[in-house]
Amino acid sequence: MIQPEKLRAPEAMDQLRAWRPEIIVVTAFRQILRSDVLSLPEYGCVNLHASLLPRHRGASPVAAAILAGDPETGITFMKMDPGLDTGPILGQSRLSIDPFDTAESLGRKLSLLAAETLTRLLPVYLKGEIVPRPQEDSLATYAPQLRKEDGLLDFQLPAAILERKVRAFHPWPGAYVLWRGQPLRILEGKAVTGEPAAAAGLAVERSRFPAIHTADGLLVLRKVQPAGKRAMAGDEFLRGAKDFPGKILE
Repeated sequence: MIQPEKLRAPEAMDQLRAWRPEIIVVTAFRQILRSDVLSLPEYGCVNLHASLLPRHRGASPVAAAILAGDPETGITFMKMDPGLDTGPILGQSRLSIDPFDTAESLGRKLSLLAAETLTRLLPVYLKGEIVPRPQEDSLATYAPQLRKEDGLLDFQLPAAILERKVRAFHPWPGAYVLWRGQPLRILEGKAVTGEPAAAAGLAVERSRFPAIHTADGLLVLRKVQPAGKRAMAGDEFLRGAKDFPGKILE
């Protein structure tokens, strides 16, 4: 296996040529392969992408599926071209998204599905029994690389969207709010609708748990991690943070 961060490009190409690969299989590589690499193997370069392409092309497809509220996602086995996840499709495997899935748990499921998909489809492809299917570009969506600042929650959004952000951003970049000038990580959150309207960002107590008003509903903090401390249940946090209710969090 070539680790591109440890080899300069000429060294990597020399190694690839020496191996004389018939096919190159890529997954979660996070780089676009150069044309000389794409054309090197007899059967080309193939990729296992963690979405149902053309939906969620890009670096963060697992998080993107949760953020979008998609009911399902999957693995796309594709032949690579010079574009960003734009190559023709060789096959797909589908997977339902559980309402409690995080990017971490969904990623684990997809990694197992990717292994099964490769085992099933690669021999068929090498026999020449798969006809590549072009992607429908008009249906494409993009999943850009997540940044640390993406985890800061905006309470001008509805609680249902913020709940999805908490799940999609676990473990990276991690959803958080600023409290006492420090990040308070939200590890588990639950959207509750039908509550009386209040200022977005207002922290309150609901059924012994901390909660925050949003543009529509409450985000109940089921599990949190204060800066420099261990993760804990929301009710445990609230017992030691008596000043939390009544604050406006931004």
